[in-house]
Amino acid sequence: MSDRLRKVDYFYAMLPNTAGQGAKVMAGLAAAGVNLLAFSGFPAGRRAQLDLVPEDSAKLKRAAKKLGLKLSAKKTGFLVTGDDRVGALTGILAALAAAKINVTAVDAVSGGKGRYGAIFWVKPQAVARAAKLLGAK
Repeated sequence: MSDRLRKVDYFYAMLPNTAGQGAKVMAGLAAAGVNLLAFSGFPAGRRAQLDLVPEDSAKLKRAAKKLGLKLSAKKTGFLVTGDDRVGALTGILAALAAAKINVTAVDAVSGGKGRYGAIFWVKPQAVARAAKLLGAK
């Protein structure tokens, strides 16, 4: 199977940087039936930032409202999945570099059973160029 690359919506929420806050949000989203394609959490000053990549943005927004979770405006990232192999992301990253498109951040992980996934971001003004270059829809 070849790699699948697509544009995805993501939102972030700022939370208190205390034990259990992320677990509380994840439990609430799960109870509301929100499927996340990816999420990432990290400290941001005295707070914590939780990046959420939903399968269904409208469903995430409804659930967040019920949970009292303030989401950022919709942003765009890129999600890639495929067969795990040495250098799986090098072609994508090299193509972006050759086009002088800076990658803002990237997270990648082996999914087991020979699969991997990654999410990466470029500056908002570079999203359309990156999508066209990489064939992402």
